[in-house]
Amino acid sequence: MVHATSSLLLLSLALLAPCLSAKQCLLTGKWTNDLGSNMTIGAVNNRGEFMGSYLTAVTATSNEIRVSPLQGTLNNINKKSQPTFGFTVNWKFSESTTVFTGQCFVDKNGKEVLKTMWLLRSNVDDIGDDWKATRVGNNIFTRLRTLKE
Repeated sequence: MVHATSSLLLLSLALLAPCLSAKQCLLTGKWTNDLGSNMTIGAVNNRGEFMGSYLTAVTATSNEIRVSPLQGTLNNINKKSQPTFGFTVNWKFSESTTVFTGQCFVDKNGKEVLKTMWLLRSNVDDIGDDWKATRVGNNIFTRLRTLKE
């Protein structure tokens, strides 16, 4: 009976091991996306709020691109290892705002990836032009490695 019990215990542990060893995807740090834009996300407080900065590599304006602030929240209600989040970027070089929503994943190779979807709202001078004021898209961010790592 002891042998059967220990075999059952080992089988149970083997089934639970993937859940216990799942790597936590951490939002804080430096990220780059598929278009070459870079962002830095600061510490997440106990309410799930964070701040950071975003330097876009693409723009529809002829203005000089400048680093812009971002503010967001991480959904950490259940302390999931691959949490959802959202943040807003207030562009400092154009009259537009972008909201991102996404999830922080750890892929099968242990690499952290942010899968996001965004809405970019540009200023228009007339309500009749509202139809062309919002764009939608998606980006994939990967952690930006430094030379020290």
